[in-house]
Amino acid sequence: MSRLPETLGALKRSSYATNRPKSVKDEIRRNLIARLQAGGPLFRGVLGYEDTVMPQIVNALLARHNFILLGLRGQAKSRILRALGTLLDEQMPVVAGSEVNDDPFAPISKYAKQLIQEHGDDTPIGWVSRDQRYVEKLATPDATIADIIGDVDPIKAARGGHILGDELTIHYGMLPRANRGIFALNELPDLAGKVQVGLFNIMQEGDVQIKGYPVRLALDVLLCFTANPEDYTARGKIITPLKDRIGSEIITHYPESVELGVEITRQEAWTQRTGGVQIRVPDLIEEVVERIAFEARDDKRIDKRSGVSQRMPITAMESVVSNAEQRALRNGDTEAVPRVADVYAALPAITGKIELEYEGELVGGATIAKDLIRRACDATLRERAGDIDAEDVIMWFDGGGALQVADEIAMNLVRQGFEAVPGLVQTVIALGLAKKGDDAMIVVACELVLEALVARRKISRSDQGTYGKAEREARRPKGQQDYFG
Repeated sequence: MSRLPETLGALKRSSYATNRPKSVKDEIRRNLIARLQAGGPLFRGVLGYEDTVMPQIVNALLARHNFILLGLRGQAKSRILRALGTLLDEQMPVVAGSEVNDDPFAPISKYAKQLIQEHGDDTPIGWVSRDQRYVEKLATPDATIADIIGDVDPIKAARGGHILGDELTIHYGMLPRANRGIFALNELPDLAGKVQVGLFNIMQEGDVQIKGYPVRLALDVLLCFTANPEDYTARGKIITPLKDRIGSEIITHYPESVELGVEITRQEAWTQRTGGVQIRVPDLIEEVVERIAFEARDDKRIDKRSGVSQRMPITAMESVVSNAEQRALRNGDTEAVPRVADVYAALPAITGKIELEYEGELVGGATIAKDLIRRACDATLRERAGDIDAEDVIMWFDGGGALQVADEIAMNLVRQGFEAVPGLVQTVIALGLAKKGDDAMIVVACELVLEALVARRKISRSDQGTYGKAEREARRPKGQQDYFG
């Protein structure tokens, strides 16, 4: 790479002078066009939005719009905003010492204008990387104009001998420091109305009032926001004039298929561990963990307005792997293969990610989570094998048979226990859920079948991991009815 110009004169003679973008939105548009023409993914690591969200984001950027991503928690909104920085140029020239990334060819601050007037072509030039041009702020109710836009600094005024209304007395906030870059504001409804007013003044008129002093800031910024629909009523709202100045409102969503969810979780979850134990995660377990989230999103006992974050299957999978790893370390095994019992051990990672309705509060988060696991196992089995014939298994448990497969029990002992259940091992092999000779997968598949039978109320499972005879509901005395008949 050739040496970057260090003075304004050298910059004028460089290729940048003839190819420089008019604004940051033009710069992003130019680089976006080049990426679209080259093909490939727009943003690496963002899955499931190729046909829905991404085309809308592309349209917004091509139109040079400020935009907002609207969606529930755990829908990759912040990740998308952070990925926008990859559409900026690798390096950008600024007037050296400028707090607001002044363009050497079109400075906006009094400091830069005076420096160029004094030094002309000898004005020193600094270079800013694309990482430094992305500024992100989490909106909170206590955020002020001073935080976002700036405040009058009396010390600057005293030292420089300026009046308080002079631009040189301003201590710039995060937004001016993001000039010629991207300013991302998460959870916009949480921002106080007064601060939102300051934002739309900057966006439209290019001016703002700081402590009563009118300040002209012709900022060149791509403004991006995120919001959760729940926050519109729960904690705040987006004021109408600001909403009117946001070019595009883009709706995000959760993965539309289990397969896509599995792919996302596989990408994000930390499953390849160090420490001497090799981790092998069966695809059956991956599917079960992902289906827990899908079942939770459809459960009436769970708050739909809060949503069920995609972080839930990610953290649950990490907990599942950790429990299997712990068992392998205690038993001296070289391989750890997660089982359904390990999914039960991941309850803390599940219950902490769901918000319950009143009906759910009556039952309790742990009880609902266990129910979700069983339903996920049943759905996985139906998807893989359809309706299976497990009458021999059910009859064995009805006849008084019992089997304990708690998560701390070694894999070989669990395998021996499943051999005692008539037809269970043969069934999972015949269905193609496991291959003969792969004891670990046989255990996983057998446990999956038993959990599905628990979900169908054909057998029961205790909190200690003991399978037994189904618990029959007590018949109410004749003539005794509740309000539902």
